[in-house]
Amino acid sequence: MSKKENNSMDNHATAGTGFAGTHTVFVTGAAGYIGTMLVQLIAARPDVVRVIGLDKEPLPELVKDEPKLTYIMANTADATWREQVAKFAPDIVIHTAWQIREMYGRQREQWRWNVDGSDNIFDLAFSTPSVKKLIYFSTVASYGAFPRNTTDHFYTEDEPFRQTDYLYAEEKRVVEEHLRVRYLAAKPHGSVPQVFIIRPAAITGPRGRYTRIRFGLQSALSGSLKGQKSKLYDLISLMVSWVPATPKWLRQYVHEDDIADVVSLFAFEKLAGEYEAFNVAPPGDVVFGRDMAAAVGKRILPVRPWMVRLAFFIMWHLTRGRIPTSRGSWKGYSYPIAVDGSKLTKMYGYQYKWQSKEAFVKKEGRYMKYVKA
Repeated sequence: MSKKENNSMDNHATAGTGFAGTHTVFVTGAAGYIGTMLVQLIAARPDVVRVIGLDKEPLPELVKDEPKLTYIMANTADATWREQVAKFAPDIVIHTAWQIREMYGRQREQWRWNVDGSDNIFDLAFSTPSVKKLIYFSTVASYGAFPRNTTDHFYTEDEPFRQTDYLYAEEKRVVEEHLRVRYLAAKPHGSVPQVFIIRPAAITGPRGRYTRIRFGLQSALSGSLKGQKSKLYDLISLMVSWVPATPKWLRQYVHEDDIADVVSLFAFEKLAGEYEAFNVAPPGDVVFGRDMAAAVGKRILPVRPWMVRLAFFIMWHLTRGRIPTSRGSWKGYSYPIAVDGSKLTKMYGYQYKWQSKEAFVKKEGRYMKYVKA
C-alpha cells in the first residue's frame, strides 16, 4: 500500500469521529477469520479511539467502512510497517496473523512469514513503551499428536509443547519459545507488557461455517463445499459421503464468540498475572467421530491411521497443496489432542457460553445476522 493510500485511511479514521476513547489497539491478521472479527468488535467499543489493522491481504469488506480503522497492507515479516504502527503508540497488541495452510514447495518462505513475522511483532511490543498488553494466538496442536496419546488425557498449560513434523504446530511451538526469550530479555530493563497466550481448540461458529467457506474438516463433512463452482470441492464432498474416523479420533470446538470475549477480557480488563498461557476449550464432552457423524447426518467409516496417512500423502501431492493435507497433518486426524481449558475459569472466572458440541452444531452467535436463511 502506498504512503498516499495510508494517509487517506488515517484521515478517514480520525476525521469527525469525536471519539473519547483511551485505547489504541494493533491487530495483526486483520483480514483473517479471527482478525477481521476482532477489528469489528473492538472498534465498536467506546473506550477505543483507533484500531490499527495489519495484513498482507486487502482491506476486508466487513470492516471497509469502519471509521476508527487504520489499515496497513503489509507482511509482518517485512517490517516496513513498524515505524508507522509505532507512531500511533498502541497500548494493546493482538497478534493473530498466520499462514496456517502450508504452502506447497514454499516452506522456507512460510517460516519467514510466520516465525520471523512474529518476532517482528514481539520486538515492536517490547520496544514500544506505550504497549501495556500483548495477546498472541498459539494453538493446542503443538502439544503434539502421537500414537501414545489417549482420549481421556487432557493437556494442561503446565505440560510442554513437543516437537513434531507438522509445520504449523512446529512453527507455533518455536514462536512461543521466541516470545518467552524476548520477554525474559526485556523484563530486567524496565516495564514490559502483560503477555497473554491463547491456545484455542478448533474455532467454529456462524461466521466460520457459513460466511467464510473454504476447505476444511467442518466444511467438507457438513456439505458446505458443494455449490462452490469447484470440481475439486465436489469430488471431496463425494469422498466424504461417510465420516472417516480412526479409533481415537476426537475434536474440541470453541465458539468464535467465546474467542472474541476472551480477547476482550485479556485486552480491556485489569487482570492478575504477568506472562500467562491459556488453553481455550470449553469443559464437558469432546466431539468423537460418532458425534461428528450424527451432527452432519452421516455414518461412520472406520479407518486406520496408515490409511489416513496414505490418503493425505496422495491428496497433498496430487493437488499440490490445494487440499491441506501436508506432512505430519495426518496425525491430527489419527491421534487425539484433548486439552483442559479450565485455567481461564479458575484464574479469571470466565464462563464459556457454548460447549464443544454446541459450538459445532448450533446456529447461534453474533454473526448469525450475516447468514442467509
